[in-house]
Amino acid sequence: MIRALTGCSTRNPWKVIALWAVLGLGLTILGQVFVFRATQPGNDGFLPASYDSAAALRISEESFGARPDSDPLTVLVARKDGAALTAPDERRVEEVARRLAGQRVVMPKKEEDPPFMEDHSQTPRIGAGMTAPDRSFRLLSVELKGNPQDPGVQSTYKEFREQARAAFGEAGLRTGFTGGLAATVDTADAEETRSTVVGAVVMGLIVLLHVLVFRSVFAALLPLVAMAVIGGGAAGTVVMASVASGVRLAPSTPGLINVVLMGIGIDYFLFLLFRFREQLRQNPAQSGREAAAEVAGRVGTAVTSAALTIVAAFATLGIASFGQFRVLGPAIAVSVLVMLLGSLTLMPALLAVTGRKMFWPSRALRHAPREGAADRLGRLTARRPVALVLASLVLLGALTAGLAGIRMDYGQSGAGGERTAAVETAEEISRALPAGVSDPTSVLVAAKDGAPLGAERVAGLAGALARVPGVGGVAPTVLSEDGKAARIDLLLNVESGGQQARDLVSGPVRAAVRANLPAGTEAHVGGTASVFADIAVAVDKDLRVIFPVAAVLIAVILLVLLRSVLAPVVLMLAVGLGFAATLGASALVFQHGLGRPGVDFTLPLVLFLFVVALGTDYNILISDRLREEMERPGPARAAVARAVRHTAPAIATAGLVLAASFGSLAVSPHAGTQQTGFATAVGILLSAFVLSAVLVPALAALLGRSLWWPLRPRVRGDEPRAARPGADRVPVG
Repeated sequence: MIRALTGCSTRNPWKVIALWAVLGLGLTILGQVFVFRATQPGNDGFLPASYDSAAALRISEESFGARPDSDPLTVLVARKDGAALTAPDERRVEEVARRLAGQRVVMPKKEEDPPFMEDHSQTPRIGAGMTAPDRSFRLLSVELKGNPQDPGVQSTYKEFREQARAAFGEAGLRTGFTGGLAATVDTADAEETRSTVVGAVVMGLIVLLHVLVFRSVFAALLPLVAMAVIGGGAAGTVVMASVASGVRLAPSTPGLINVVLMGIGIDYFLFLLFRFREQLRQNPAQSGREAAAEVAGRVGTAVTSAALTIVAAFATLGIASFGQFRVLGPAIAVSVLVMLLGSLTLMPALLAVTGRKMFWPSRALRHAPREGAADRLGRLTARRPVALVLASLVLLGALTAGLAGIRMDYGQSGAGGERTAAVETAEEISRALPAGVSDPTSVLVAAKDGAPLGAERVAGLAGALARVPGVGGVAPTVLSEDGKAARIDLLLNVESGGQQARDLVSGPVRAAVRANLPAGTEAHVGGTASVFADIAVAVDKDLRVIFPVAAVLIAVILLVLLRSVLAPVVLMLAVGLGFAATLGASALVFQHGLGRPGVDFTLPLVLFLFVVALGTDYNILISDRLREEMERPGPARAAVARAVRHTAPAIATAGLVLAASFGSLAVSPHAGTQQTGFATAVGILLSAFVLSAVLVPALAALLGRSLWWPLRPRVRGDEPRAARPGADRVPVG
């Protein structure tokens, strides 16, 4: 089936290219238009209903009209001269706030905006806030609606911000803005230049690497063009499926899809390019179309095996209890399947159309390549496999030692982030009021007996919560319109996004709620700290299930694809060592070296999915070439040397490209993103340069054709037979 698909693509290349151009570009445009309708802001909606914060969200929506797409803001209003607010100042603040609350904010239109862009014009909700004890400022609570990642929503917020500044400025007052949407917009503005520069540098490095390897214009640019078309089509497919099904994506999912597809797509194209160049060198009389058909059919099998392994790894997230994982896994799995289809159709079609011109103006096809590092590594692997195995194990073991005392960091305070206006406003507020005033923790109480809830009925609970150490204040109880629910806002003394807040909420606060629950009611704790406390529990449970299930599934797929029992064991052990070494290296750098509280709690899952799944790609590629070379007559170690010589350059180039893509994240000011970028780059480099290029081939040299036990590869002139342990371990001189 694979050969039939690649053969059809190389026989009708222009039709395939035209079809992909139409579908890919069309889906790319649709994906960009609907992406913000397909994503769900926030994390609380991804938790199962059984969690405390999810139950609090349900009461908030049902009884208080809370909207899942609401974007709360805190506006600080103070005198320009720094003096304390007077009674007339307070009246002016209230007057301006009422005027702004009745004024519709019109989303600004830009010339570059598409005509079908959703209009986010709206009238903000503005509520009464509180005045600082020293009367240095007054706070107002503001609520806009929409996805905070949506540029239209961000433009609407900026327009409101300018209107508020102008209105309060006329009254002799200054303003500051903080909260989720304000922080998102300020951070995006601060990182815009950095993101543009880093993206351009990474893209330039990828092009430069291709130019250095292939000495060709087409070979440097066509992979990027193909990845843009296929990747855009894949992302668009996921977005449209989300819109059609009503299953919302996390805001980070589209970005992760782009990174994953760029990495594996370029990997697959590189595998094809290296093999295509090798085929043309060995067969000068063969046409480019014939060579493309033969190469695509052969490499297509390995690419399909690698892609299905990634699909299986990510698909296991579908069993997670945390909704963000449960949606992310299938979304990336679908994207990888689209990329696989493009790898088996569009890429071979491009090779068939360009032929030898793919490597213009290089003259490398006219002569045999000179001996390089890959040749020397191949001969060394054949001569000294034991030494290379030991050296690899020492390196991996040294990095794995970093796992000693490793801790998970669930902090969300954004340590190390940009010092934006929103951050400075939050700090100004925290100097006079409890740190959690701009993001309160809410206790939601609902009557189960049908009787109305009066303030006196929950007074005992409110009083008990006020006495909890770490709670800086308790706002007046707010009753729902029907009187059957109440909301008690707690102002914590610690920042709501930090570990201290999560410990406080999940421990003493929830304990106080359980101990002082009014009869005939239910009560749940909501807010940022409560949500992330529940996420920490959910993620911990999910990892204990996902890791073993994904490992077993990958092992079964390798068993079927490699038609061997021993080879999958070797590959899984190698990948496991790479995963442990990468996580250990991250702990050594960030926890032990830089003194961070621990490694980000999502890092083990990210490494397992990206490093294990993508690293298995390289192992499958080298294993496929090892089997192919061992089908030729001669000593097994000579076959290993040939496999390394032909495959190591492709793996090394692919590893460098993918590591550069992920490594660009390491320059982010956010601690979690830094760790993700560093760890994935290190893991991919270990997978490419240690596991696939050294350890696996060295083990293959030691095991010989018995690596494929119980059925060794068919050697020309031999009948297939069970492999004998230790057979064909012939040293190469």
